[in-house]
Amino acid sequence: EQTLNQLLVEMDGFGSTEGIIVIAATNRPDVLDPALLRPGRFDRQITVHQPDIHGREEILKVHARNKPMEAGVDLAVIAKTTSGFTGADLANLLNEAALLAARKNKSLIGMDEIEDAFTKIVAGPQKKSMRIKESEKLKTAYHEAGHAVLSHLLPLIDPVHQISIIPSGNALGYTLNLPEEDKFSVYRNELKQKISMLLGGRVAEQLIFDDFSGGASNDIQRATQIARKMVMQLGMSDLGPILFGSGHSDTEVFLGRDFSQNRDFSEAIAAKIDEQIEKIINESYNEAKRLLSENIDKLHFIAKYLVKNEIMNGEQFRRVMENSDVTIEELEEMYAEKRRRSEAENEARALQIKENERRREEARKLEEEKEQRSEVSNVPPRPDDDSDR
Repeated sequence: EQTLNQLLVEMDGFGSTEGIIVIAATNRPDVLDPALLRPGRFDRQITVHQPDIHGREEILKVHARNKPMEAGVDLAVIAKTTSGFTGADLANLLNEAALLAARKNKSLIGMDEIEDAFTKIVAGPQKKSMRIKESEKLKTAYHEAGHAVLSHLLPLIDPVHQISIIPSGNALGYTLNLPEEDKFSVYRNELKQKISMLLGGRVAEQLIFDDFSGGASNDIQRATQIARKMVMQLGMSDLGPILFGSGHSDTEVFLGRDFSQNRDFSEAIAAKIDEQIEKIINESYNEAKRLLSENIDKLHFIAKYLVKNEIMNGEQFRRVMENSDVTIEELEEMYAEKRRRSEAENEARALQIKENERRREEARKLEEEKEQRSEVSNVPPRPDDDSDR
């Protein structure tokens, strides 16, 4: 209150002063006092959104200007896969990639380093030193394979970019889905398919092991939140287009929100809301179970590859899902070929750097020799002792 009052007093003091514009920034305009926003004070608002795909590409060009890149690095592709990133996030992405390349003693930054940096930012740093039992590793592989297979089979889900069973952050593994374009709206079928994809890990564990772990707790939490939002806020249930409650999550209590949610519906309606949430979850779960049962061979193959290699990229995953005769050796050769191209480019770059250094050293020596000859030619002749005789 004291800060607000002092700010209002200072702003009122600008009434007789011309040529002064006060600019303020906030990411919480919903909690500002109305006294600040009336005409004569902060009466004009400009919303600065996160950059779109074209903006991200232009930002990446700026930050990549002084960084040596491999020929295979495509900034347009990076811009597609970094939906939701701000300018600072993109700068951090390329800086992390440069650090990873330096740790590998590489002269050029490649797509592998950029993808690893992206994964580090989104999923957390990898914990390769963490020891996991083979049985738990196998269950994690099937869990992530379940997410990935459903991501491919459900048409409205973003494509798989990478699957990993290397512990990262607080997770034992992850399936990374990246949008191909910016999205600005959500639809009922898309949300239901997303719930199915989130439950795919638990479904895979139940199908293969007739048991399931607590590793799906975050998936279940996110799926339930989506279903609850569909029913209570988005009007995507049999209850119709009605808003139930205040529209805020009852798990988020911070500045500008009440500690208790404004419940404006009866107990009977609350029971119906619970029924609708349960219906959405069960329908999505059964759809996930049906799809994985029909594609159990793909599930086995991907899990087997993950247990052996720990990481499968999006290109390898698409090869598996689109071909029935693919082998693990073919997938490993795909990765090896990509790595050989990267090594060849870095070796060529290293030789180029050495050649440039050699030429600079030769030019420096020639310049020094030239300066020495110039100094010798400018020395005045010594007088001859016999000239006066």
